[in-house]
Amino acid sequence: MSLPDAFAAQADTCTRMGSPFMGQLLSLLAADWPADSALGRKFAAFNGDIGPAGHSLPLRIAGGLHALVLSNAAPELAALYPPHSATDDALRAGVLAALRTHEDFLLEWTESPPQTNEVRRSAALIAGAHVALQHFDLPIHLSELGASGGLNLLWDQYALEVGGARFGAHKPAVVLSPDWTGAPPPTARPVIVDRAGVDLNPLDPTHPDHLLRLTAYLWADQPERLAMTRAAASRAKTPPQKGDAIDWLAPRLADAPQGRLHLIQHTVAWQYFPEEVQARGTALIEAAGAQATSQRPLAWLSMETDGDTTGKIGAALTLRLWPGDLTYDLGRADFHGRWVNWAHTG
Repeated sequence: MSLPDAFAAQADTCTRMGSPFMGQLLSLLAADWPADSALGRKFAAFNGDIGPAGHSLPLRIAGGLHALVLSNAAPELAALYPPHSATDDALRAGVLAALRTHEDFLLEWTESPPQTNEVRRSAALIAGAHVALQHFDLPIHLSELGASGGLNLLWDQYALEVGGARFGAHKPAVVLSPDWTGAPPPTARPVIVDRAGVDLNPLDPTHPDHLLRLTAYLWADQPERLAMTRAAASRAKTPPQKGDAIDWLAPRLADAPQGRLHLIQHTVAWQYFPEEVQARGTALIEAAGAQATSQRPLAWLSMETDGDTTGKIGAALTLRLWPGDLTYDLGRADFHGRWVNWAHTG
């Protein structure tokens, strides 16, 4: 895929996911990317997949531009960003000027891949955990793979509103109200007694620079996502640990305590693990599951792409439980948590 094609493809995806501004911005960059600049030469040197399943170069530069706006480093650019509107000509001129003026910042910013911590995915995690607790009503020992800033480790501090009913915390940091199709999730009272996460590049939401990175990759014309992320970050205490997800998980599986439900979760993370890591992780979790008991059960809750391009862009919700090696297709959810098509009826 060429860089203009990657910008154009990402523009289309963003538009279909409810961000016309990102569609406009990335379409302009597809047509007028400064290939002869230092940024242009840097991007041209990337090998392999430069689209969203790989290096995500379009989102790297879009995140860097948004960081300039959020940090008040580029007031001229901010005047063209939502809630303001701008013509194509005005936005093109402003963005190209920012690419020149702030090139050093953007060269450094784009060294790292995009990193978000989409809080609205917790709607699916809350519902999935409730299903697991139907089978094993025990306090939860929670482990998250690819946890980013750890905000989805805090799903017990959020509330989910579905069909007029509320599930979750009485005084939630955020209230999640996705477009929900299907029966409501089962009622449960989750108690998380231990939580920890891991990421190759963990972020600490209590650190201003890290919070800027988390918020910069949110799309500028979706302020509700920005508000939720900041509200969730206000509850953050312990950031995820740095490391390989499967190496980190192995001792947590071995040391999982009796009288606890060990719940492993990940959202739009596993799909980015190399195939060898996925295979190693699956074998590790299944081996632990084979040793699970009713007083030391194991749950594996995932929200990952299913490759379905025929309908809405989204991810499959899957829950595996041990002992018994039960697998539940819980439905599908929007990558940003805007909607959940819930399939579980038990």
